[in-house]
Amino acid sequence: MITVISQILGFIGSLCLLLFGMEMLSNGIQKGAGNNLQSLLHKISGNRFTAVLTGLAVTAIIQSSGATTVMVVSFVNAEIISLTQAIGIIFGANIGTTVTAWIVSFFGFSFSIEAAAIPLFGFGFILKYFKKFKIHNFADCFMGFALLFMALGLLKNSMNLKPDSVSFLQKFQDLNFAGLLLGVLIGTVFTALIHSSSATTAIVLTMSANGSLPWELGAAMVLGSNIGSTVDAVMSSLGASVNAKRTAAVHVAFNVTGTLIALLFFQPFLNLIDLIVPGTPIQNITIHIAMLHTVFNILAALLFLPFVKQIASITEKVIHESQKEKDAHYKIPIILPKNHVSKDLYTFQVQKEITKMAGRVMDMMGYLNQGLNQQRDMAILIDEINAQEEYVDEMNHEISWFLQKCSRLPTANHSDRNNYSSMISVIQNLEDLSDECCSIMHSLCKFKKNAESESFKNHTEELIEYFNQVYIFYEQTCTYIALGLSEIDKVLLSDVEDRIDSTKRELKKASRKRIENGSNVKAELNYMDLVRKIEKAGDCIFGVIQAIQPNVEDSVLADGSEKNLISAQNVIINTKSRKAFVSGKEVLLAVKEYELLALLMKNKGQVLTRKQLLESVWNYDKEIESRTLDVHIGLLRQKLNNQKLIETVRGVGYRIS
Repeated sequence: MITVISQILGFIGSLCLLLFGMEMLSNGIQKGAGNNLQSLLHKISGNRFTAVLTGLAVTAIIQSSGATTVMVVSFVNAEIISLTQAIGIIFGANIGTTVTAWIVSFFGFSFSIEAAAIPLFGFGFILKYFKKFKIHNFADCFMGFALLFMALGLLKNSMNLKPDSVSFLQKFQDLNFAGLLLGVLIGTVFTALIHSSSATTAIVLTMSANGSLPWELGAAMVLGSNIGSTVDAVMSSLGASVNAKRTAAVHVAFNVTGTLIALLFFQPFLNLIDLIVPGTPIQNITIHIAMLHTVFNILAALLFLPFVKQIASITEKVIHESQKEKDAHYKIPIILPKNHVSKDLYTFQVQKEITKMAGRVMDMMGYLNQGLNQQRDMAILIDEINAQEEYVDEMNHEISWFLQKCSRLPTANHSDRNNYSSMISVIQNLEDLSDECCSIMHSLCKFKKNAESESFKNHTEELIEYFNQVYIFYEQTCTYIALGLSEIDKVLLSDVEDRIDSTKRELKKASRKRIENGSNVKAELNYMDLVRKIEKAGDCIFGVIQAIQPNVEDSVLADGSEKNLISAQNVIINTKSRKAFVSGKEVLLAVKEYELLALLMKNKGQVLTRKQLLESVWNYDKEIESRTLDVHIGLLRQKLNNQKLIETVRGVGYRIS
């Protein structure tokens, strides 16, 4: 009795160690690979074969079909990939998960894996301290492999059962087809409970190697593990979008149908494996089981791959989107699995949701534009903008909550947390902008009520022109949210924000003069309030720009920090490296040309006289012709490809506005 209890406890402990080792291995590989895995999934083309290869590669790398399917369900839910692409990836994931069986069959039984486990774990632990070389992220990978090998060794010992104690398993074969179904059921239930078909396969291989499990029953349990592996996709789809549910349904249907077909042709299928693998199953049963697992998933994928579009079409007809789902409040379409956590799985999805949020705010800006141009009834516009503002508030709350949860993941490093913090700052600025849009709409209603007809017309034209500056600024920002931006873009966009601030001061100054001349005070105050709020909307937009992390290294900053940069329109100079750039591309300037340009840009907005320029750049004590300055100005305009950057102030000098 004590021996039985000891073996049961040993099996449970070995199984837990195996699952922990596999999770550490998966997380270590994902952490080391960084964004490459999500980039691989994101760049899938519409080609079904490419999708299969992608699913195979990702699953083989991270050693978890569950993590891949959860990733796929999440990406479909976030509308990053289509249902057709997802089906191909699922086919490939089923093939990729067979890599674990081959690792176990080759290394788990050919030498003393316990002897290799300890040095491997020690190597992984030491690797944690090599942070400068950026290889410390793979430390968990090696330690996970060590725990996996250690767990397999313990499993072999805990399952070293006497023939008499497992004689009941031999009786399963006497039940013929019913016995096979029972084996499939055991594999399905066990895999669903532990959330790992790879672990189930490892246990089947271990029991088969010990002679505890007959060949036919082991094959049936491996087939059942394919059905049990769908539990992650099913759980991930609960509460998700209709497309996510369709993806999970396809995964279940594919694995169940493939298993049923294999059972119908079970004996011919085993004969095929015997033909491929040399020797009898008794002689090398682990290779037989690993080969069966691989051949089954490859044949199933080849069988259904030509009908991917038809499968997607049938699924869409069977699983409909209800009106309740269409009208539901915002809920972030991202699944955070409990057993396969990795921060790299969610970056694209969060970026996609932020882009959607920016689109909602763009709609609100459009409503303001319609209100200013009197294109629609104000009452209707107010209702629509208020509804959008509530939805944006929900998005802000949901996405911020999720990003905070991601920052607490064990695989998230300092750089990741900075990235999450930047994303939170972006969405908060977008939410502030949506609030300002509502405030501007309400102020616009007050302004219309209090303004006289003639003055209203003049003021509205000024407001439309001013609002268009902010509107175009936000259109540019939406592009940067979707595609990313560089440091040079940030510097150039700061000029746009400066122009918005400058226009506000001019409009408010003109309004105060009108009040002094006897204009309607209440109308003018409402007008200045609108100007102030439009400018505040511009500040929110610039806040988004500042929060977006640069996606490339800029040659502009190669020789210094942002403090060394001076910009005007699309031209930037780096005062430390003494280089000039037009739209990010370096322009070669002569020494005097650079000094002349730098002097004008440092005094942007001021008119510098010819005498000041000649004294500063050429040292006036030299005898030089006055045409020298004009020639250099002409050369600068030509090289910068911008005739309007440097303005000529006749009779005085030059300036950059």
